[in-house]
Amino acid sequence: MPQDQKPLLIKRYASRRLYNTETSDYVTLEDIAGFIRDGRDIKVIDLKSGDDLTRQYLLQIVAEHESKGESVLPIEVLTDLVRSYTTQANSVVPQFLQMSFDMLRKGQANMMGPMAAVPAFGAMQKQQEAFLKAMTGGWSAAAGSTASEAGSTVPVKEVEKKEAELDEIRRQLAEMQAVLSKMNG
Repeated sequence: MPQDQKPLLIKRYASRRLYNTETSDYVTLEDIAGFIRDGRDIKVIDLKSGDDLTRQYLLQIVAEHESKGESVLPIEVLTDLVRSYTTQANSVVPQFLQMSFDMLRKGQANMMGPMAAVPAFGAMQKQQEAFLKAMTGGWSAAAGSTASEAGSTVPVKEVEKKEAELDEIRRQLAEMQAVLSKMNG
């Protein structure tokens, strides 16, 4: 999202209906999720009190997707999140999550930029999806799969380059985990 673009303002009326101030129409949680998937930041405010309800609605969107079986967060992560609300770790968890997602976003952007011109782009995209799944579901075997294993014709140098990038991301994650361990220990 460009830095100069303001978040999309959604007003919640007393009837709990959500109003998109840009298009002057009512929206649903799924509409808001679509705006976010399209790269827009949103801000939800209560019309009467002026309270910022953004966090509440973002959590509700996540909960609805999780309850529909669109699970992204492993049970262990959800459990740790609940624990973080009742322990002193809650001061570390938000920073760790922010750093992790920033790193994931950066890695995703690095992988997608020049890759559109590479033959067998679809296979590389599947490799990235496997990586993202591994990042959110614990380091599983999916992270170790390569485009060549998927039967693509991606040159070996491209696969090695992507594997090196993945290794760098893993190294950075390990460093963050070490820092967290020191803070908690």
